[in-house]
Amino acid sequence: MPKLKVKNLENQDVGEIELSDAVFGAEVKYHLLHEIVRMQQCRKRSGTACTKERNAIAGGGQKPYRQKGTGRARQGTRTAPNHVGGGRVFGPRPRSYDFSPPRKVRNGAMRGALSLFVNENRLIVVEDFELPEVKTRGLAQVLAKLDTNKAVIVDSKENEKLKKSARNLASYRFLPPEGLNVYDLLKHDQLVITKQAVLDVQARLEQAGRGRRTVQ
Repeated sequence: MPKLKVKNLENQDVGEIELSDAVFGAEVKYHLLHEIVRMQQCRKRSGTACTKERNAIAGGGQKPYRQKGTGRARQGTRTAPNHVGGGRVFGPRPRSYDFSPPRKVRNGAMRGALSLFVNENRLIVVEDFELPEVKTRGLAQVLAKLDTNKAVIVDSKENEKLKKSARNLASYRFLPPEGLNVYDLLKHDQLVITKQAVLDVQARLEQAGRGRRTVQ
C-alpha cells in the first residue's frame, strides 16, 4: 500500500498515512484518462450553433428571372443555397455533445489519475488547511511553503476561508472531495489534499468499485 507523509502548513512532517492500493496504487490506463477528459470537455459545449436552411430565409417568392431565353441556368428562387444570401446546405443544428462512458471506465480513470499523482510524487497530504482569515496573499504564502506551483486544493466545502482565499489564484483550483475530477487533476501539476479529504475520496472510490456510487 502507498504510504505518504502528512505535512502541516509549514511543510513539516507530522505523520504518515497509508492509502488503499485499489485507489492509489491502480494501473494507469491513459486511454481511459483521454476518454473521460473528452467527456468532460464535450459536456461544456453549448451545442447552440445553428444556420438557416432555404425554407428559413426571407423572400424568394418570385423567380429571379424568366425561365427561358436568358442563356443562363434556370433558377426558381434566390433563397437557394447556390445564391449569395441563400440558405445553407447541411449546416449545423442545435445538438447535445454529451456522452457517458460506462461506470467502470469513469471509476477506473479516476483511480488511474490519483495513482499517477502518487507515482510521480505530485500528491501532497496536509493535516488540515485551517487559515486564520480570508486572505489570498496568506494562502499564496502557505502554498509557496508547500513548494507548489499549479495545484488542485481539496478540502471540505465547509472550509469557506480556504475556498474564498483560493478563488483569486489563477494557478490553483479549490474543490471539495466530491467535486474532484479527472480533467481538473490532469490540468494541474499537483494535488494538495487534507488528510480527511483523501480518506473521503478513498472511501467513495472503494464504494464505487463495489457498484454503490459512481465517480466522474
